[in-house]
Amino acid sequence: MDILGYSSYGWLPCALYLLLLVILTLRAKGSTESKLFSGFIQAAIFVILLIHGVQLHNSVFTDQGFVFGFAQDLSLIAWVGLAFYWFQSWFLPISSLRWLALIFAMICAFLPTVFPGALISPKAVSDPWFKAHFIVATMAVGLLSLAAMHAMLMSIQDRALHRQLAIIPNSRPAQWLEDLPPLMTMESLLFNLLYVGFVLLSLTVFSGLLFSQTLFGRPLVFDHKTVFALLSWILFAGLLIARWRVGLRGRMAVRWVLSAYTALLLAYVGSRFVMEIILQKSVNS
Repeated sequence: MDILGYSSYGWLPCALYLLLLVILTLRAKGSTESKLFSGFIQAAIFVILLIHGVQLHNSVFTDQGFVFGFAQDLSLIAWVGLAFYWFQSWFLPISSLRWLALIFAMICAFLPTVFPGALISPKAVSDPWFKAHFIVATMAVGLLSLAAMHAMLMSIQDRALHRQLAIIPNSRPAQWLEDLPPLMTMESLLFNLLYVGFVLLSLTVFSGLLFSQTLFGRPLVFDHKTVFALLSWILFAGLLIARWRVGLRGRMAVRWVLSAYTALLLAYVGSRFVMEIILQKSVNS
């Protein structure tokens, strides 16, 4: 990895995410977050995102070609998810997602230092169509990752409301749950994320299907990645149609989101993980 000219800086984004989480933890329990503190946290997230983004770009788009693997994929997904959170948090009440987004980014930012990936395609760096497809795909999976985290929050909130979770009163988890918006608002925010994410996912899937030869230099092959990507698209489409036609909501909607997202991860991360770690082979993007 190459950031600021030193390969040893690959750990820096992870360390900064951890430091920010420590600062959030040390904030006095029960105190209301001041505008000054919120502004500081937003500024800190923005700076760390810049450092993380520069590191990712320099380590993926190299002079030798397109270097990628499951670790880089997860790091990019986490970066995009946190970037979407940062932008939308200025306009929407989604501060409850901050902890999950930061923890996910911290873990994923560290993975490329352990799993450096492999040279995928020397031509990809100079191909604008491939770059466009890659960027849209990463945005789609990153935004849908944020939606999946939001769905998990809704599940925790719903179980707490029905007293299916043992939570100590006045504890940090209890305060965190109390700070969440009402479930109806959470559900509305979830589907707003899903609508945009599904549009981006549709562009990704169908550009890959229709222009496989142009993008990847090979004809379309119905391998496990293609199958899981299509399955994910069908599940997300079915969820949105069910929401439109019958008003699908609640636990069923959350399960549907998590099932579709699992298929998406298997398509874009799982295949690379199996090839690189289990089979120890490089995988073509």
